[in-house]
Amino acid sequence: MSSNLMAQEDYKNKNEKYEYTVEKKHEVLLFNADDLKFKKRPKNIILFIGDGMGTAQLFSGLTANGGELNMSNMSYVGFSKTESSDNYVTDSAAGGTAISTGKRTTNGTIGLDANGERLTTILEYAERNEKATGLVSTSAITHATPASFIAHQPSRNMYEQIAADFMETEIDVFIGGGADFFNKRVDGRNLVTELSDKGYRIGYNLEEVAPVSNGKLAVLTAIGHNAGYRDRGEMLTESTSKAIEVLSNADSKGFFLMVEGSQIDWGGHQNDAAYVTGEVLDMDKAVAKAMEFAIKDRRTLVIVTADHETGGMAVEGGDPEKGYVKTGFTTGGHSAVMVPVLAFGAGAEEFAGIYDNTEIFEKMYKLFKFKQEDRD
Repeated sequence: MSSNLMAQEDYKNKNEKYEYTVEKKHEVLLFNADDLKFKKRPKNIILFIGDGMGTAQLFSGLTANGGELNMSNMSYVGFSKTESSDNYVTDSAAGGTAISTGKRTTNGTIGLDANGERLTTILEYAERNEKATGLVSTSAITHATPASFIAHQPSRNMYEQIAADFMETEIDVFIGGGADFFNKRVDGRNLVTELSDKGYRIGYNLEEVAPVSNGKLAVLTAIGHNAGYRDRGEMLTESTSKAIEVLSNADSKGFFLMVEGSQIDWGGHQNDAAYVTGEVLDMDKAVAKAMEFAIKDRRTLVIVTADHETGGMAVEGGDPEKGYVKTGFTTGGHSAVMVPVLAFGAGAEEFAGIYDNTEIFEKMYKLFKFKQEDRD
């Protein structure tokens, strides 16, 4: 196993911490839901995936932030069942693929069905229908969840092949780590040069691309994964804002954007309440940017969900006034429990209820009014 590959999976070592007191609470959006009038169908969809975020992770963030989150103010709530085609407990590759394609697959598989046949993702359908597309992640952009929206590989560990799959699309914006898989490759290709030749503006941090408001944009924010929430600053919030800015300025029929809060999962693997909760709060600030856009635009749907739950986490106590939470964990791996689906904006009412994770794709496809006869 290469050192790069090992570095992609080094977040699963236990670092047990069962209590957390918030460093700094953040303000949530204030609005009167009764005054909001959204279109029935969205022109744009912004999908957040809090990797590993079950209801306990969400409630831990709610408790730590004084009893308020932007996510808790989303209008409609459902639950998603997450099992893969070969295991009652899914991994991120199969969970992400189910959400992105509407088909369950085997654990470890990216964008292929259980028989190895290529599946078409919601991002690819959006491209076909002249929508702009984007991906943002606090992990490497080649990691399992973002990969499942753009790549087609039998193993989530095929990072260089996943990076090469980006070149087969017309994705408009992607922001995340994983630079080494684009420009320090075993096969000698320099995908950064190829991206530049295709017209992408390239950046290695958000400051470099601050003036960019339209066109093709690729920002590789770390050589591997990005740092945790304490050390990366407002990277996720700023990346989400930048992606929305560029995509909304595109000459297109709307846009699809997936944003991943990757490291909620990593805190769950480590049984680290501080890591989990800090990452939930970090993603909540990014969700606020999407909700603000939806409120102004009235044609945008914002969805927040998870690919699975990690850690078998429970909230055993807390004090919202102090921003304190006490937790417990049953595993260092994933669990099989349902995960929340929160929705806000145009078409949000479609996401109430309990359903398979594959239905998230179906609901997005239906709301975008893509033709059934165009399905692969």
